[in-house]
Amino acid sequence: MKYLRDIEGIKALGKRIKQIRLNQNLSQEELSYKAEIEYSQISRIERGIINTSVSQIFAIAKALNTEPHKLFLFNEIE
Repeated sequence: MKYLRDIEGIKALGKRIKQIRLNQNLSQEELSYKAEIEYSQISRIERGIINTSVSQIFAIAKALNTEPHKLFLFNEIE
């Protein structure tokens, strides 16, 4: 079975998380603390370097006080 990795989707997710975080005037460090995820992991997610887990997506959404599906609304402007 071929390993699937949607690089554009991973980058779009990271960009969207960063957009929401900045709109809430949170630093990566603050998001990291709220989501209980290592700072370096938040940085890699936002830069689209890693394909993050569903569990981390839920933790990030909770820390950003938003629904997980809103992290995937790539064309939304907040």
